[in-house]
Amino acid sequence: MPLPDVSQFIPHIAYDSVVFGFSKGKLKILLMEYHATGWFALPGGFVRKNEDLEDAVKRGLYERTGLKDIYLEQFQTFGTRERHNPEIMEAILKANGHEVPRNYWMLDRFFSVAYYALIDHEKVTLTPDALSDSISWYEVEKLPALIFDHAKIVQKALQTLRENLDRKLIGGNLLPEKFTMNELQSVYEAILGEKLRRTSFQRKMLSLDILERHEKLFTGKSHKAPYLYSFKS
Repeated sequence: MPLPDVSQFIPHIAYDSVVFGFSKGKLKILLMEYHATGWFALPGGFVRKNEDLEDAVKRGLYERTGLKDIYLEQFQTFGTRERHNPEIMEAILKANGHEVPRNYWMLDRFFSVAYYALIDHEKVTLTPDALSDSISWYEVEKLPALIFDHAKIVQKALQTLRENLDRKLIGGNLLPEKFTMNELQSVYEAILGEKLRRTSFQRKMLSLDILERHEKLFTGKSHKAPYLYSFKS
């Protein structure tokens, strides 16, 4: 596969995506491992000259997850001088068998527009990109070392999600369409990183008027069957 040509892309502008998923009580994010380097990074990419920024982000996520209907939130642009490290990008390209010309555009300084996404962990079909050996889920509390400033991007995404949790979960897909109050509490606890009191949590969620109650979830013990809920439109 040939090196991307600068004539196809907008130079100096990139995007990085923090993709959150929830599984077995754990909050996880997607990370790529670049071929033959042992380096991990967030899924990202460049913006083509004939597409909008958000369309570029959706394209990159579709190529890696197989999902088109993804909740996206732009939360910050990262552009410090310290994030410019052409040696890393050159090593990644050479590890994939590319001869990198001097002053190649992908070695320049880039400003990265960061998004986070909330997706259903069960619906994803993961596909690594051309430079990566793998793309996999990693627990937020057990992330490997990340290249550039990607660890800071993850922490800022998590901070933004926590600060707007009640509103953001409605538009996201971390839960199935119908869920129990215990499942909802598990998502909150995973994102906040702390245990919550069950009665106080349930009282708060019902007071927000964002949930619609449905039938009970019967599992053979009818007297203990919990109600199912969904987010109101």
